Amino acid sequence: MIKKGHTNPLNIVVIVAALGYFVDIYDLILFSIVRVPSLQAIGIAPDQIKNSGVYLLNMQMIGMLLGGIVWGILGDKKGRLSTLFLTILLYSLANIANGFVQTLNQYAVLRVIAGFGLAGELGIGITLVSEVMTKETRGWGTSIVSGIGIVGAALAFLVSEWGWREAYLVGGVLGLMLLGLRVYIHESGMFDKVKESTAKRGDFLSLLKNRKKFIKYISSIFVGIPVWFTIGILVTFSKEFGEALGITSAVSPGKSIMYHYFGAALGSIVTGYVSQKLKSRKKALWIAITSLSFLCVWYFSASGYSPELFYFIIFLLGLAQGYWAVFITVASEQFGTNIRSTATTTIPNFVRGATVPMLIWWKYMTEGIGIIQSSMIVGSVVIVLAIIAVFFLEESYGKDLDYLETD
Repeated sequence: MIKKGHTNPLNIVVIVAALGYFVDIYDLILFSIVRVPSLQAIGIAPDQIKNSGVYLLNMQMIGMLLGGIVWGILGDKKGRLSTLFLTILLYSLANIANGFVQTLNQYAVLRVIAGFGLAGELGIGITLVSEVMTKETRGWGTSIVSGIGIVGAALAFLVSEWGWREAYLVGGVLGLMLLGLRVYIHESGMFDKVKESTAKRGDFLSLLKNRKKFIKYISSIFVGIPVWFTIGILVTFSKEFGEALGITSAVSPGKSIMYHYFGAALGSIVTGYVSQKLKSRKKALWIAITSLSFLCVWYFSASGYSPELFYFIIFLLGLAQGYWAVFITVASEQFGTNIRSTATTTIPNFVRGATVPMLIWWKYMTEGIGIIQSSMIVGSVVIVLAIIAVFFLEESYGKDLDYLETD
């Protein structure tokens, strides 16, 4: 697990995975923060800023959807550790290159590459942590990974004040520095065992062809979608919601993102703690999703609030959506070692990808019934589907993960 002469290897694995996710979130959120100034700087006309931003976000999402599948399969076929550091290397180099873009096309190509690299870090990291920690303690490990990682969003907001090019360069350098920790950790013992078996590894199609696997797989995706409803709609468009609700002064999307992710970092630890104390992943998920639904009602009822109180609600939304850590842990625990990386890496990326049709549906409805009512409808649908989906997942607290999937 770790080179001779070092102690406490599990802590090193958790630290490396957490720092990798920290840089991952830093870059993922950084584009949303520097979108406007970076596009202005490369000469995009003011009336094209929004469309160009949507174009770049779509390019990043295409990269993430493709990367999620590729990295997940590689993690099962070639190993968790080598794949994890390939993802970090790729998005770090893309980050650095992003600091030098001069045209929209250059920006788009690098968003695809960065998205492709970013797609693998979380799933591979959680898979590795889940397999090296004991079945009783792995929930703590994955919560720490998520909690520390999410703070990367706050750093992105702070560093962006130095300038958008500098912020991209900082992200890239942080990633390259992280690669130095590779020498301190070894491959998952479970993966070493599965390499010696004849079981087929990284078979993505088996998740779709086998009825039992497919139900668990699609249910895992539905459980995570409310998180990106919150981030992709309520937080990203907080300025527009502030105007619609009559918030007493302008709401800053950058501050909304920062406060929300502070809440999410704390929420990762809280939901992980609840999961460990109740000895149940499913109960922790139900509590978090139900809490999120009540907070959404408060958000939509915040008519005439001050920006400070509105930011507080956004912070609490982050606290509730901190169940992302338990959600990823559950996804990892649903499947055997020979398909675990594929499932754990593709599931969160399909959740992120679901933001695109969700946004299209939401934007279509806003034209007829307004931003508030359309959001209530979308939010109600995804939250109800998530609560139902939890029923179809196995209770995986304390589950032995050292097994193989066979058809």
